[in-house]
Amino acid sequence: MTLKALPLLALVTALGVGCNGRSAENPPKAAGPAGVHEHSTGSEHGFPDPQTYADRLDDPGRDDWQMPEVVVERLGCRPGMTVVDLGAGTGYFVGYLSEAVGRRGRVLALDTDRSMVDRMDERIERDGLGNVKAGVIGADDPGLAPGSVDRILIVNTWHHISNRVAYAEKLLASLGRGGLLLIVDFTIESPHGPPPQMRLTDDTVRRELEAAGFATELLEQPLPYQYIVAGRLP
Repeated sequence: MTLKALPLLALVTALGVGCNGRSAENPPKAAGPAGVHEHSTGSEHGFPDPQTYADRLDDPGRDDWQMPEVVVERLGCRPGMTVVDLGAGTGYFVGYLSEAVGRRGRVLALDTDRSMVDRMDERIERDGLGNVKAGVIGADDPGLAPGSVDRILIVNTWHHISNRVAYAEKLLASLGRGGLLLIVDFTIESPHGPPPQMRLTDDTVRRELEAAGFATELLEQPLPYQYIVAGRLP
């Protein structure tokens, strides 16, 4: 996958500061999220069939198990906040995030794949999401200015990222006071998702975030196939 980074520090500054898989491993099934996880921010996996991939991310049946309202509620967004959807794919979450932060807020929907960002741009225009900005980032750097964002959401993407502790350190630095990072990913036991060898336990995610300086918590929630790990500034 060819990666092309945008000057996102300038992007964040321009937006102002206030307060998201791979499909080849698991064929789609109508009743479950087989093969659905958000695009990687630090992986070299490509998409041999972008349309099929995009259709899986945006399958209306995804709502039943992804429970986007629950995820966004756990993120604790408030009007005026700046929120990042990292590894945003086709922008499945951006409408929910846009509503949560309101007109005075900002949503940065970031991905390493230009074709996914192009699809997000189409969604943003179609749905009139004036407080959402999509952008391309590099594989090893989210490109966020220090202390510039309030919330970061990473759905079904963390297991793709290389050098996760170093990446988490950059995320920690980008959060302002009271900032929160949520990582949502498939459990080891889930019948759906990436191959088992690619999955991470919630304990592993917590150890990686804590090594980067986060204080962590495993959140209680009703998602059937995934866990939610919260990372906060200590």
